[in-house]
Amino acid sequence: MFCSIEPGAIEVSSMDSIVIVVHGGAWAIPDSIVDATRSGVKEAARRGHEVLRNGGSALDAVQAAVMTLEDDPAFNAGRGSTLNCNGEIEMDALIMEGLHLGAGSVAAVRDIAHPIALARSVMEKTNHTMLVGRGASEFGREMNLSLSATDRLLTNDAEKEFERFKGSGYDRAVEELFVPK
Repeated sequence: MFCSIEPGAIEVSSMDSIVIVVHGGAWAIPDSIVDATRSGVKEAARRGHEVLRNGGSALDAVQAAVMTLEDDPAFNAGRGSTLNCNGEIEMDALIMEGLHLGAGSVAAVRDIAHPIALARSVMEKTNHTMLVGRGASEFGREMNLSLSATDRLLTNDAEKEFERFKGSGYDRAVEELFVPK
């Protein structure tokens, strides 16, 4: 496969040689959602591949793949986000590109449907690397990004997980969620 690194000038000799790797998180995935997680990761990879096949950039493909995960409640990104210690949704996202060593990120965002799109806007349209909380959300509104009501992002599974670990301490949650059994 031949690729040029000039922006907008990527040539690919065979679309069959494109490889997209998507992971669905670094935790001990419960048996009850293994199939949904596997399906979601495959769909995200398909979406990214479709973007590339249609002439989109690698950055476009990454964003499309992550947005697919953000829309899927099997993942703790976007819809299905893990709740903070107060039982509220706060989402983070980071995107990077290597040609100009650009990066954009957001943290503690509560009302943006696709935090990855907001992170990309931070990278491409500001001199900042990170925006946080209310300021990040205000910037998202200025960029006309899709907003989402918190109740659309909140899932029953996230609420159950919060109730299960509320008051039991961070160490117990880490032990149960990140250490394979």
